[in-house]
Amino acid sequence: MIASKPNTEAPWLDPADDAPELTDEMLDIAEFSIAGKVIRPATGYLGPNGVVRGRPPVRGHTKRQVTLRLDPDVLDRFREGGPGWQGRINEALRKAVGL
Repeated sequence: MIASKPNTEAPWLDPADDAPELTDEMLDIAEFSIAGKVIRPATGYLGPNGVVRGRPPVRGHTKRQVTLRLDPDVLDRFREGGPGWQGRINEALRKAVGL
């Protein structure tokens, strides 16, 4: 006789259950596209779940991501100041090159 095994399959969850409710603000700034063709470009910036994450990019003056190797003690010193350490490194570099 085969012993019956308990059902170990996780119940199906509808992804729409966790989706945030769309607000008028979200719809006002959203990009609309049909079949990959942009009907109306985005006019603003919203992060995940409608939360603005960081500063939105300034048109014509976006920062570029680079890989940079720094000495551990230099990195530790900037990180000691808490959040915003990358911006502080950017400001120190701007000052060093006279900008």
